[in-house]
Amino acid sequence: MLLLLPPSEGKTPAPDDAGPVDLGALAHPGLTEQRQTVLDALAAVSARGDATEVLGVSPNLAEEVVRNTQLKAAPAGPAATVYTGVLYGAAGLGALTGEAASRAARTVRIFSGLWGAVAPDDRIPAYRLSMGASLPDVGPLTTAWKPALAAALGPHAAGDVVVDCRSATYVAAWKPATTGSASAQWVTVRVVREVGGQRSVVSHNAKHTRGVLAGHLLRRAGEPTSAAEVLAAARELEGRTILTEVTTGRTQTLVEATLTPAPRRNAPQTLELVLR
Repeated sequence: MLLLLPPSEGKTPAPDDAGPVDLGALAHPGLTEQRQTVLDALAAVSARGDATEVLGVSPNLAEEVVRNTQLKAAPAGPAATVYTGVLYGAAGLGALTGEAASRAARTVRIFSGLWGAVAPDDRIPAYRLSMGASLPDVGPLTTAWKPALAAALGPHAAGDVVVDCRSATYVAAWKPATTGSASAQWVTVRVVREVGGQRSVVSHNAKHTRGVLAGHLLRRAGEPTSAAEVLAAARELEGRTILTEVTTGRTQTLVEATLTPAPRRNAPQTLELVLR
C-alpha cells in the first residue's frame, strides 16, 4: 500500500532547540536537488515586499512568510507532528507506535509544495507554501515537481495499491500509472453525506473522515495490497461513529463503503464513504 496525504495549511513549529532540516536525510533522496531549488526560490521570494501576493496567502500570514527566509536554520520536527489540522488529528499519525508506526514510515507519503513528498518521520521545519503557487525561476510547482515525483514514486507504487486522500492541487503533481508494466491500482477517497436519501459531497467532515480511514489502514492487523482489500478495510468502519458535530452535538456514522471502477484509462477507482 502507498497512502498519499495532503499537507495541512496550519503547521506546528518544532521546539526551538531542535536541529535544522537535513535535505539528504529525507525520504527519496532523488528529490534533493529539486527540494534545494524550491527552498532557495521560496526564501528569495519570501523576502520581497509583495511576498504574500506572490505566494497567494493572506497578508495576515506575513509573519509566517517571513519565516520562510530562514528555513535552512529553523528547528525541524517529524512531519507527522509539524502537519496539524483536521485530517492529521483524526489519523493520529504522531501517536503511532510499533508496527503501525513502521507501516506509516514505509507507506505514507505527505505531499508538499516545498518538499515534494515526505514520510511521517522526516524532520522538516514549519513553512508556508502551497503546491498551487508559482515561484519566480521555478514556475508553477505542480509542473516543476512532476518529473522528480514520477521518478521517485513511480517505482514505489508499481504493482501496489495507491490510496489517495489528496486534494486536486496535489494530485496534479503526480498521478500513479494505471496501465503498463509499472502500473498500480489507484483508489481515490470520496466522502458524501446522506440526508433524506440524497447524497452530497462534504468538505470539512471529508478531511476528518479521510483521516479516520488513514489511521485505520495503518493500525489494522493486515496491510491492504489491492483495491478490493482497501474496500474490505473501509467496510470494517461501517456502523462506526466517525465524528460528532461541535455546533449541534449530532453524530455522523459511516453507513456504507463502495468502490466504483475507473471511468476511463489513467483515472482512479473511487472509494466512496457515506456518512449519515
